Amino acid sequence: MTQILIKNGQLIDPVNKINRTGCIYIDEAKIVSVTNEPIGFKPETIIDAQNKIVCPGFIDLSTRLREPGHSRKATFKSETLAAASAGVTTLCLQPDTNPVIDTPAVAELIKELAKKADYPQIYPIAALTRQLEGTELSAMLTLKQAGCIAVGNANHPVRNLLILRRAMEYAVSHDLLFMFRPNDYWLGNNGCAHEGAFATRYGLPSIPEAAETIALAQCLELVELTGCRVHFGQLSCRRSVIKIHQAKKYGLQVSADVAIHQLHLTENDITPFDSNYHVLPPLRTEEDKKYMRQGLASGTINSICSDHQPHDIDAKLGAFPETEPGMSSLETVLPLMLKLVSEGVVTMEQGIASLTANPARVLRIESGALTVGFNADVCVFDPELEWEVNAESWKSRGMNTPYWGQTFKGRVTHTLQAGKLIYCIEGGSN
Repeated sequence: MTQILIKNGQLIDPVNKINRTGCIYIDEAKIVSVTNEPIGFKPETIIDAQNKIVCPGFIDLSTRLREPGHSRKATFKSETLAAASAGVTTLCLQPDTNPVIDTPAVAELIKELAKKADYPQIYPIAALTRQLEGTELSAMLTLKQAGCIAVGNANHPVRNLLILRRAMEYAVSHDLLFMFRPNDYWLGNNGCAHEGAFATRYGLPSIPEAAETIALAQCLELVELTGCRVHFGQLSCRRSVIKIHQAKKYGLQVSADVAIHQLHLTENDITPFDSNYHVLPPLRTEEDKKYMRQGLASGTINSICSDHQPHDIDAKLGAFPETEPGMSSLETVLPLMLKLVSEGVVTMEQGIASLTANPARVLRIESGALTVGFNADVCVFDPELEWEVNAESWKSRGMNTPYWGQTFKGRVTHTLQAGKLIYCIEGGSN
């Protein structure tokens, strides 16, 4: 490993309450100092971060990389390059791969694919039930021992509340994080848009807010019953924020995230028949967006995720309800977070914390901070650099983004993962 010096940058680290110009000294993959130069330090690589922000590498709590099983859409190699270019140094992989992450063999396969892609910091989320069918519990302890960081249901329903209760009791007994995406499958009724004006106007099958909030309320009751530590993923509506706020007020061990696009887009932004806006949960109302933003600012919603779901062209062809849901979104997380800062929704420190320290706290990993002794996971970005979303700038194989052709402000110039420079804009280091 080489010694690396990052100098002249604006260091922002919410955990250690750092917001100042300074240097970071890296040796043997670790941060060795953020103040004074260590004795005998002779950097082989120097990164001049003048006029740039230096912060911990981003941690994404919900991604799909399409391997194993759907490599025609994307691969570990293509999507980890997209992640590196976006400043993301740690990825949590949802269990709805093919085969499903419900055996140690599949968890080992994930680790092998990550190693081949030269991006080792990928944490598989184990399937809550076998084949994600919601009927028979997976072998959670064995999956934890195989490297799974949590258990979850992805977008799949749990068939009955007794199964959900037993799963939570099992997770408690093995100190496993339970990641739950609240969605009542039957109320959702295979909908593709929010039950509101847009769906009514175009005659689309719709998903009411209650599909999320009823599933959330049921799970919160079981959290109180079992004492399980639960992270609610990809929330989208006003009443979800209220329920999480109340649960935290009463001392339940819960946390929550929101996909970045839910903080910017609503049903009013959907271009008719453009399936790039087809996501789950669906884009909801202006009031829902307002509450999600307030929840993020207050800390009720503590993390932002990409909910990255790359698709090939075929998956997004056809009538809106017939297309596959999901957005390719890793590369737009930073500029959209910076837009929240520029609009006064959150401070820069809050925005960075929602992508670093807070997800690390949810996962209970030593990351998300510029702490001496931690792995040197570092993101350097230029908050003023403008770029256009186009074929030249885009790294992901999935081009299914509603932001295609738009110009953003804020771009990553360097990404270090465990002291290794995994992304660099040409000419950016000495």
